[in-house]
Amino acid sequence: MTRNGQRLLMLVDQDAAQRRVIGTLAARGGWRAIFAEDPATAVATLSTPDGMQLDAILLDPTAGGWDAAGVIGELRGYRAQLPILMLTAQASVAQAVDAMRAGATDYLAKPLAPERLLQALERAVAATAAGELRPLTEKIPAMLGFDEIVGTAPDFRAALTIAAKAARARVPVLIEGESGVGKEVIAEAIHAASPRATGPRVTVNCGAVQANLIESVLFGHEEGAFPGAFERKQGRLVEADGGTLFLDEVDHLPIEAQRRLLATLQSGEVLPLGGRHARAVDVRVIAATNKRLLEEVGAGRFREDLYYRLNAVAVAIPPLRDRAGDIPALTRHLLERIAGQPGLRQLDISDDAMMLLMSYDWPNNVRQLQDALFRAAVLCEGDTLTRADFPQIAALGQRATRGAARVEAAGVALFRPDGHLRTIEEIEADVIRLAITHYRGRMTEVARRLGIGRSTLYRKLGELGIDSAA
Repeated sequence: MTRNGQRLLMLVDQDAAQRRVIGTLAARGGWRAIFAEDPATAVATLSTPDGMQLDAILLDPTAGGWDAAGVIGELRGYRAQLPILMLTAQASVAQAVDAMRAGATDYLAKPLAPERLLQALERAVAATAAGELRPLTEKIPAMLGFDEIVGTAPDFRAALTIAAKAARARVPVLIEGESGVGKEVIAEAIHAASPRATGPRVTVNCGAVQANLIESVLFGHEEGAFPGAFERKQGRLVEADGGTLFLDEVDHLPIEAQRRLLATLQSGEVLPLGGRHARAVDVRVIAATNKRLLEEVGAGRFREDLYYRLNAVAVAIPPLRDRAGDIPALTRHLLERIAGQPGLRQLDISDDAMMLLMSYDWPNNVRQLQDALFRAAVLCEGDTLTRADFPQIAALGQRATRGAARVEAAGVALFRPDGHLRTIEEIEADVIRLAITHYRGRMTEVARRLGIGRSTLYRKLGELGIDSAA
């Protein structure tokens, strides 16, 4: 960081025009950029006064045709802990694999949006300062149906049941939960299970769009509607006609945009900025937030009438730390999905590694677990992931009392939130659910591993009210 408090970025790129554009984008977030047009210049810059104060490096090997792994390796030889982000030609898992194997901290796909650049830079610096593993900026594709979503924790299954029932209705759905719990996955599953499944599914991250542009993004605009509106633009609500509009981080909507959205939901018509004629649309809105939206209403930051309009069906997704018993099955499921991506293969995971994953709090939830497994799978040289493949998680240390209790209980919670022991029936039901998930519904194997007969197992399923597909 420079003396005036600005963060300092070095962009290694042969394309002078792109260097200027990225320098301008970085400046919007309070970063100052210095430039190197080739790897040799970048290495030489590290020993200059500016180079000694660098907070991050952004590398684009495309124009120069450089060996990314070699360049990153050389830079890391001089500054091992400095975050290095790599620009890739397109958002794909194959590109992510190449970037991670090259030693990149994170990767970004072109064309580069300002909010994604600044988010990636801040994440990289924060992760380095905290020694913490943060989610990747670019998402790994994860389109899942309800039958593919893994989890047996009662609160999680209850949320999925509500979401599945809501899928068949036409009403708006509000999904609440911490960042990374899988709100977008649930929204995708709702769309896929709905009568609108063949229609468009359009996503708008309200927190990633500048406040003065969000109305244009949602509703569209006519030519000349505001300075810079040189041509007519169709809004995302119109693009989603006949399908689903997913509004992520809906709490970031400015009040005026909230008013216009409410009017559209009430009338079924979209009026673009600067327009005189509204267009009728048939759109199902699914909104998500990592905040308690009712508290935002109380604080005057979110309209009460819009809250109740969006909250026709409420789905609350519990954080991963509250369903640690799901981690083994979820881990194996994610590893299977990762193995199907280009350049990766099927990996097993050792007991000590699984214990480590179960002992961690996962502040960024399922997405952080997926990214930890992805990074480990990319860099693993054997056929089994071990504790050594998760150095950042291991370095953060295991949770003390709560973590030890959950691991000792093989992923089954022994205590209620009030500190009292759960009943035998509750614990037994969780053990059976865990076994069904772990052995992928093979009931003969479940019965054998639990040491009971199949008839006894099915009797217990009925007595405890457990779905055999849970």
